[in-house]
Amino acid sequence: MQPQREDFEYDLDRALTTVVGIKAIVPPDAFTAETLGTERTGSGVLIGARGLVLTIGYLITEAEKVWITLSGGRAVEGHVLGYDQETGFGLVQALARIETPFLALGSSSVVRVGAPVVVAAAGGRQRAIVAKIRDKREFSGYWEYVLDEAIFTSPAHPTWSGTAVIDAKGDLIGIGSLQLQQQGKPGSSTNISASAPRSPQDVDVNMAVPIDLLKPILDDLQTVGKRQGPARPWLGVFATEVGERIVIAGISGRGPARKSDIRPGDIVLSVGDAEVNSLASFFKAIWAQGEAGVEIPMMLNRNGRTLNMRVKSADRARLLKGPIVH
Repeated sequence: MQPQREDFEYDLDRALTTVVGIKAIVPPDAFTAETLGTERTGSGVLIGARGLVLTIGYLITEAEKVWITLSGGRAVEGHVLGYDQETGFGLVQALARIETPFLALGSSSVVRVGAPVVVAAAGGRQRAIVAKIRDKREFSGYWEYVLDEAIFTSPAHPTWSGTAVIDAKGDLIGIGSLQLQQQGKPGSSTNISASAPRSPQDVDVNMAVPIDLLKPILDDLQTVGKRQGPARPWLGVFATEVGERIVIAGISGRGPARKSDIRPGDIVLSVGDAEVNSLASFFKAIWAQGEAGVEIPMMLNRNGRTLNMRVKSADRARLLKGPIVH
């Protein structure tokens, strides 16, 4: 599955040198330390002439130290510029001069299902695979996250965090985020679970965040570390779909829901005036209530009883440690 130079019209080796290694050290008392760990490794992509690196945000969220490993093996220190909660993108600035070329931003919206791509982690052709766009569709994550049109590629790259998804022109069209299972035909992916039964028709795929989502917020991430405008309301719940029901699977340790009476096992019937029957409809109904800090009216079913409650939302970013100024 490794790409061969002669199969591409662009300079493959040059493109792969733009993919770098990322290592982040996060303090033990960080909000995300328990779920994401204190030592995180993955990849990123140089997208600017002065050492600007795009990666998946969970690698560098709350990091106190970041190291960037270039294609030749040289490691330089980096500084976290910003992380966007809505898309999941993270931006790092190298703190040393870098001569490595950078990858141009392509257009994720024009790439069609079935198109060939290269999915590359740091390490050159040995850490890259030839893949295809298997699907482009909505994706919802249990941690209050929705992409209207995520990119799904197969075969799956085994080290997917922060990988570059490169189109036939040699441009960057996505950043790797997750590995999922998709049923035999495109259309319905679910998170991989070691305990869940696996069908012979299931296919491992990577989910990538489309690069077009970066373009409107790139300047904001570089200058102020986040997108401009009000933050979305956040409850701190982990939810899952069971048929057409939305079930609370867990509660964040320091989130607003912890202070309310929401419990694991509760079934969400509605948010405000909107009935919910999918993760996307649940989270979008929360965000439709207003800015972070607004009270979220919810109707729940608990053991056959209907409960009405209001949960005061929060800005998730306020619980995170900010970047250390170098």
